[in-house]
Amino acid sequence: MAYIRKFKTTSGATGVQVCFKEGNKVVRTVHIGSATSEKGVEKLLKKAQAVMDDGKNPLFNLDRFNKKI
Repeated sequence: MAYIRKFKTTSGATGVQVCFKEGNKVVRTVHIGSATSEKGVEKLLKKAQAVMDDGKNPLFNLDRFNKKI
Protein backbone atom coordinates (compact mmCIF):
# COMPACT_ATOMS: atom_id res chain seq x y z
CA MET A 1 0.00 0.00 0.00
CA ALA A 2 1.23 3.49 -0.80
CA TYR A 3 0.07 6.90 0.33
CA ILE A 4 1.06 10.54 -0.13
CA ARG A 5 2.33 12.41 2.91
CA LYS A 6 2.31 16.22 3.17
CA PHE A 7 4.20 17.88 6.00
CA LYS A 8 5.61 21.24 7.07
CA THR A 9 9.38 21.62 6.92
CA THR A 10 11.38 23.62 9.45
CA SER A 11 11.70 26.44 6.89
CA GLY A 12 7.91 26.68 6.60
CA ALA A 13 7.60 25.03 3.18
CA THR A 14 5.34 22.07 2.52
CA GLY A 15 7.10 18.78 1.78
CA VAL A 16 5.61 15.89 -0.17
CA GLN A 17 6.61 12.24 0.16
CA VAL A 18 5.29 8.91 -1.10
CA CYS A 19 5.36 6.26 1.64
CA PHE A 20 5.07 2.54 0.94
CA LYS A 21 3.72 0.31 3.72
CA GLU A 22 3.73 -3.42 4.29
CA GLY A 23 1.45 -4.31 7.15
CA ASN A 24 1.75 -1.52 9.71
CA LYS A 25 5.35 -0.68 8.83
CA VAL A 26 6.64 1.94 6.39
CA VAL A 27 9.25 0.10 4.32
CA ARG A 28 10.18 2.80 1.79
CA THR A 29 9.83 6.56 1.51
CA VAL A 30 10.37 8.59 -1.67
CA HIS A 31 10.87 12.32 -1.17
CA ILE A 32 9.21 14.18 -4.04
CA GLY A 33 10.16 17.71 -3.04
CA SER A 34 9.07 20.80 -1.16
CA ALA A 35 7.39 24.03 -2.19
CA THR A 36 6.33 27.29 -0.61
CA SER A 37 3.43 28.14 -2.93
CA GLU A 38 0.12 26.34 -3.29
CA LYS A 39 0.69 25.94 -7.04
CA GLY A 40 4.06 24.32 -6.35
CA VAL A 41 2.47 21.90 -3.88
CA GLU A 42 -0.16 20.94 -6.47
CA LYS A 43 2.60 20.10 -8.97
CA LEU A 44 4.37 17.98 -6.36
CA LEU A 45 1.14 16.13 -5.55
CA LYS A 46 0.64 15.30 -9.24
CA LYS A 47 4.23 14.06 -9.42
CA ALA A 48 3.68 11.96 -6.28
CA GLN A 49 0.55 10.43 -7.80
CA ALA A 50 2.57 9.54 -10.90
CA VAL A 51 5.16 7.80 -8.69
CA MET A 52 2.40 5.82 -7.00
CA ASP A 53 0.83 4.87 -10.35
CA ASP A 54 4.11 3.83 -11.97
CA GLY A 55 3.91 0.23 -13.12
CA LYS A 56 0.15 -0.06 -12.70
CA ASN A 57 -2.13 -0.84 -15.61
CA PRO A 58 -5.21 1.40 -15.75
CA LEU A 59 -8.62 -0.23 -15.77
CA PHE A 60 -9.75 2.15 -18.52
CA ASN A 61 -7.73 4.05 -21.12
CA LEU A 62 -8.85 7.67 -20.76
CA ASP A 63 -6.14 9.22 -22.97
CA ARG A 64 -8.60 10.08 -25.73
CA PHE A 65 -10.63 12.19 -23.25
CA ASN A 66 -7.60 14.13 -22.00
CA LYS A 67 -6.60 15.50 -25.43
CA LYS A 68 -6.98 19.24 -25.86
CA ILE A 69 -9.04 20.38 -28.79
